[in-house]
Amino acid sequence: MIRFVILSGYFELMMYLQVSGKLNQYINVHYRYLAYLTMGLSLLLALVQLKIWASGEKPHVHLDGHDHGLKKPYQRGIAYLLLSLPLVVGTLFPTVSLDTTIVEAKGFSFPVSKESVGDPEMNTQYLKPDTSIYYNKTDYNRQMTQLMKKYEEKQVLEVTDENYLEVMELVYNYPNSFVGKKISYNGFVYQTEKEQEKYNFLFRFGIIHCVADSGVFGLLTKLPADTPVKNNDWLHVEGTIELDYFEPFKRQIPAVKVEQTSTISPPKNQYVYRSF
Repeated sequence: MIRFVILSGYFELMMYLQVSGKLNQYINVHYRYLAYLTMGLSLLLALVQLKIWASGEKPHVHLDGHDHGLKKPYQRGIAYLLLSLPLVVGTLFPTVSLDTTIVEAKGFSFPVSKESVGDPEMNTQYLKPDTSIYYNKTDYNRQMTQLMKKYEEKQVLEVTDENYLEVMELVYNYPNSFVGKKISYNGFVYQTEKEQEKYNFLFRFGIIHCVADSGVFGLLTKLPADTPVKNNDWLHVEGTIELDYFEPFKRQIPAVKVEQTSTISPPKNQYVYRSF
């Protein structure tokens, strides 16, 4: 019966995340099919366990007389606890939208930080989305070359929720190819003061595969001097891409010389996702 409750709990949790719209805070929305697959398998296995419990069937014992299941109560207890942990976390722990508090708490570095999030093999990414860790060098270069064909002839880059991460990755990978091009995009303001200089960035939080490889991505923005902004303000900016020497990193990074700006409301879904 306990197994039925746990498995049906997985089904109900996946359904809740789908209906509530909170699934996109855990995984890339392009992998939504995996949630449907999980729901179907969980429901099927739950029904199997219900049938076994209702029929009173005993655990299978091999002909040699050995039961290879978990025989001791504490072993079963630990197994059930581990299986129930995702349900407890998904049900009782609230989901929150990320904002500049996360950036302020951890700071940011380039291209990735050394801080692990969730999976010790994953790194929190900042500024530049880096998908090279998922490919060998040849395949990654081939993919970047194909993406460049979409944008290299365009003089105006219209960055949307759908292409945000791929455009940012290209701009950081091939900055000289984009210098002088116009760009327009939305994001939230992050202000930082380093080396007695104040810098403004316009960021979006993005998910490449899942929350374990999420990060904050965007560009240094050179706003007009009379632009009143503060952290977490959402802006739409239009400007020209250039290279600017960023003293804290001791290197040049892509930046936007902003020509037009307007305040906007935060989008319903503040995350962007990488398409593959």
